[in-house]
Amino acid sequence: MTTMTLDALLAPMPPARFFAEFHDRQPLHLRGAAGKFASVLSWRGINRLLDMTHIWSSHSLQLMMDGVPVPPEQYCGRATGRDNQPVLQPEAAKLRGWVERGASLVMNDVDSLTPGLAGVSEALEGAGLGKAQANVYVSFQSHKAFPAHYDTHDVWAVQVEGEKTWNIWEGRADHPLPHPIFRSQGQAHHEQAKGKLRERVVLRAGDLLYLPRGWYHDALAEAPASVHISYGVHAPLGMDLVNILLERALYDGEFRKPLPRQDGSAAARFALTSRAGQLGGRLAELCRDPKVMEVLAGFVADYRFRRGGNDILAARGLSAPAAAPAAGDDAEAPALRVLQPGAKPVRRGGDWVIKTAGGALPLSAGEAEAAGWVLSRPDVAEPELRAAHPGVDAPALLGRLQEAGLLAPA
Repeated sequence: MTTMTLDALLAPMPPARFFAEFHDRQPLHLRGAAGKFASVLSWRGINRLLDMTHIWSSHSLQLMMDGVPVPPEQYCGRATGRDNQPVLQPEAAKLRGWVERGASLVMNDVDSLTPGLAGVSEALEGAGLGKAQANVYVSFQSHKAFPAHYDTHDVWAVQVEGEKTWNIWEGRADHPLPHPIFRSQGQAHHEQAKGKLRERVVLRAGDLLYLPRGWYHDALAEAPASVHISYGVHAPLGMDLVNILLERALYDGEFRKPLPRQDGSAAARFALTSRAGQLGGRLAELCRDPKVMEVLAGFVADYRFRRGGNDILAARGLSAPAAAPAAGDDAEAPALRVLQPGAKPVRRGGDWVIKTAGGALPLSAGEAEAAGWVLSRPDVAEPELRAAHPGVDAPALLGRLQEAGLLAPA
């Protein structure tokens, strides 16, 4: 699993400042280097995930067209799922047709599918922020997936490809819950409650956006294509204490007794009010009970999802040697992401160079052609470069492009 910490996620902002000024208080936008989240997800990684055909359904993979859900029947076919039950399964040809029209893809519950995706969740959960669940949003220029809305959890948006403009509104719902009393609010309510525009933020690859629970927002892709992962962080709530107290109350005889019968008289009403006060006082006592507090503290401290951790051979006391890659098997070769799309070699006198932030990178004519091919792609693996330009020293060229800040491990 890719190792990431809250410090790395928030860098250069110290976590202490985040908790003092922003957590559950106000939005935060942090700029990051283009390669900051290169290991989290890439276009290559998205295609690999989508090609795992049988893990997807119309629930886990959804399409949105300008704020309107695409009916599953229009991008799925009927199939038999892995549990041998009928399922609507996305079909590549139909997906491609909708993408050509500008539909946005929403890949739900992906936080355990790759080490990169899981690494961010682990960083958030490791900091005690709650359970972190991730959705991938793939959108295209000038097509909005969702209108202004709020979420019932904190949002950590990690931009991995392209650009996306976010409208952050002044309005904030008061700590909403995933309950019908909040879900039943119509769009007309949201348009009124969102208030005035607070700020407009452009997220670029490497940027991070934090939105407290209930904060109104919407987003629109500005670059030809945009990918961000939205990590929804569900913190333990006061409602969870109520559930713990409910379970504890089962062992308390006072809560098992019948309530005073009501006959409409003032005496009966007084008896019911008195009993309610007594039970309320008993709940307050239970909140000070060391055993209840021990259960609550453990619940809060352990409030996270469990993912990964399997090592089958180790369970038998056997070691698992790393398998050598098969000859000619390039599918799992590590990829490098292009950090400066549009960069290309230019001729300077009799030489070829690429302009970088650190200066000019000199290239031979053969290297210039190969580098132009590399930089025209979203990412590249060494075997692909070798196959396309066999006359070039692929490892050396990729190493120089990486040192120049043009590539980063994907």
